[in-house]
Amino acid sequence: LQTRLQAGQGYGNTLKCVLTVYRNESLTGFFKGMSFPLASIGIYSSVVFGVFSNTQRFLTQLRHGDPAAAPSLADMTLASLVAGVISVGIGTPVELVKIRLQMQTQPYTKANAKLNSSAPGSPVYRGPIHCLRTILQKEGIPGIYRGNVAMLLRDVPGYCAYFVPYAMFCDWITPHGSIAPNPFSIWVAGGVAGAVSWAVCTPMDVVKSRLQADGVYSNQYKGTIDCMLQSYQNEGLKVFFRGLLVNTIRGFPSSAAMFLGYELSLKAMKRCQSETNP
Repeated sequence: LQTRLQAGQGYGNTLKCVLTVYRNESLTGFFKGMSFPLASIGIYSSVVFGVFSNTQRFLTQLRHGDPAAAPSLADMTLASLVAGVISVGIGTPVELVKIRLQMQTQPYTKANAKLNSSAPGSPVYRGPIHCLRTILQKEGIPGIYRGNVAMLLRDVPGYCAYFVPYAMFCDWITPHGSIAPNPFSIWVAGGVAGAVSWAVCTPMDVVKSRLQADGVYSNQYKGTIDCMLQSYQNEGLKVFFRGLLVNTIRGFPSSAAMFLGYELSLKAMKRCQSETNP
């Protein structure tokens, strides 16, 4: 839904988008492009969380001489920035394939686009591997990283609004005197952080989605700035908030589960390590 609302045409609001997708593509339309992100989400998340936590420990070691010391706000912010930069290298190709698969049945108007050989509305890619191979053959490595600047501008502030609010909110709702937050506190704090993060990065998420969708049948945008200018000139400021409701709603449960899984996994590994090496 988020991709259709941000980069598609004629979907209107969220409810209309849901009904249109269901009417035209049935239930399978809601799961297009899912396999590639599903297969890579474990690697992507482990890299992002690993980079964040290790950078944070390095900074606290550098500042306080103890990696286990409580990190400062500056440490968390800098670690978030580093995680955001690293995430783009892994996340851009995954996002590109997902969006191309989701948007390949979206009609384009000939007045606004230079069409490629495939007719608008007809499938171009047979699946994620075929999509990736086709982009590599036609556009090379730069094609795989189309939209990477927009994704960088999305993820760097987005991860700052992800990790920092999580730590602050988790600390706030944890009962005074507790050594560590309980699972419910982690779940709520993670959900709030996810909703806040997606609210912050939705404007650049719109630009990224449009850049990556552009190229299935058309080549409308020359780059990030051109995409922003064209979008604003054609649809006004409101275009940058397309999909905001969907992003914030989905951000809560997905991030709540992500942080809960991360924290519980860390506790389990630390417990196993202490039992193995008493």
